[in-house]
Amino acid sequence: MTRHSPETGAGTESATSSKQIGAIYFALVTMMALAGLDQSIVATALPRIGAEFGNMSDLAWVVTAYALASTAVMPLYGKLSDQYGRKPLLYFAIISFLIGSILCGLAQDLPQLIGFRAIQGIGAGGFLPLAQIVIGDLVPPAERGRRHGRIVAIYASTTVIGPVLGGILTDLLSWHWIFYINMPVGVLALFLIARAMPAATR
Repeated sequence: MTRHSPETGAGTESATSSKQIGAIYFALVTMMALAGLDQSIVATALPRIGAEFGNMSDLAWVVTAYALASTAVMPLYGKLSDQYGRKPLLYFAIISFLIGSILCGLAQDLPQLIGFRAIQGIGAGGFLPLAQIVIGDLVPPAERGRRHGRIVAIYASTTVIGPVLGGILTDLLSWHWIFYINMPVGVLALFLIARAMPAATR
């Protein structure tokens, strides 16, 4: 019996092997861990950031800009992934997030940081919907609940680890490293998706 593929909407169940599915799933877990870690790690460094930039009144926008941007774009990722394929949208989400992370680490003042956090949020807004969609494409219905549950558990654990890691990085290095730490994790997710996920076609 044929089964829809995540990219073309047609194909066979054997088109994606169990090994590929495992690698893609690990990439999705890594991606969600990245999102959970970033949300919680930044809060720890906010007092240090405000003290360095000398602006405590607008500090909440560092969190708000990220949250607003990610929430606004979430519905778009599902529709666009139907039109252009899952893989390009995953690339766009992760690369946007990583570019935003680099820019946040290089920010010279608070308005810059707020703007760059919005870029991060545009990328992060695709993580959850795309993870759910890809799991729905690749995993049989009987296994989807368990797979989704693991992603939620990983996400929750990173929100606990984030403040601890944020405090360590801020004290030992600087607050800039709470954004640079995203790079190796994001690159790993990109590598796994590039290797394991079927080629994207419209």
